[in-house]
Amino acid sequence: MIFSVRICVIFNPAARGNKARRFRHHLDALSGQAAFKATTAPGDARRLAAEAVADGFELIAAAGGDGTVNEVLNGLGDAPDGFTRTRLGVLPLGTVNVFARELKIPLNLTGAWGVLQRGHEARLALPRVDFSLNGAPQRKYFVQLAGAGFDARAIELMDWPLKQKIGPLAYVLAGLKALRETKPAVTVRANGKVESGELVLAGNGRFYGGPFAVFPPADLCDGHLELCIFPRVRWTVFLRCLPDLLLRRRLPATVAKRMRAEKFELSSQTAAAFELDGEWAGHLPAAFSIEPGRLRVAVP
Repeated sequence: MIFSVRICVIFNPAARGNKARRFRHHLDALSGQAAFKATTAPGDARRLAAEAVADGFELIAAAGGDGTVNEVLNGLGDAPDGFTRTRLGVLPLGTVNVFARELKIPLNLTGAWGVLQRGHEARLALPRVDFSLNGAPQRKYFVQLAGAGFDARAIELMDWPLKQKIGPLAYVLAGLKALRETKPAVTVRANGKVESGELVLAGNGRFYGGPFAVFPPADLCDGHLELCIFPRVRWTVFLRCLPDLLLRRRLPATVAKRMRAEKFELSSQTAAAFELDGEWAGHLPAAFSIEPGRLRVAVP
């Protein structure tokens, strides 16, 4: 059954790749079924999403990758009662589309568009991060995952024009650069315990980096975050992980310490970045928490 809801789709008209080109090709055909708002600069999707909430749209869809989803999500958070007034939708046009995979949203345009129109809704737990930028308090939300230390540094080093050309391989090249650097120790404080590692990952959902179940027990609805703490990040660690990632699409049990928490803090004595949904977000220290049932999402 198709429901009549006011849909706003936020997209990057300059995005490259076959999926983005097919989406733009179908814009005229879809224009009678939704409003389309094009971004013009980084961060624009966040502003447009907040405006769409104020304009009364019931469903606001991010047409792009996980970074676009995160921008739109934070735009909903910027609007008064944004998470109550509207639902988040996803048209997965990105390179990896981790959140869409988690929700089992079809990775083709026709299937994903059908999800938006059918009106099915899930209420997910909504994680957030509180930190400081130039002395001013900041709050950001994420849907799928966060990371601090090595992976965030790799994102800092990412050559974004190269990513447009070669896709996920650009992450590998950025990771190789980050491997050569001295890695800061990230301290984790959670559940009254203290741990430390050169890479800390937090999952609201199971997947990281695509179809890899780095957080097998994770549940988007249960109001907990799964933590993976890697004491050291070395070539030998990647070699130990590779067979299980390729054959079983999950991490070997012995490479990381695991914790489960509703809230935790990350800090470092030296400069250390953190990322949200695969996008660079800021520098530690940062306090993470999660609120069950806060986020309304269009699902199959």
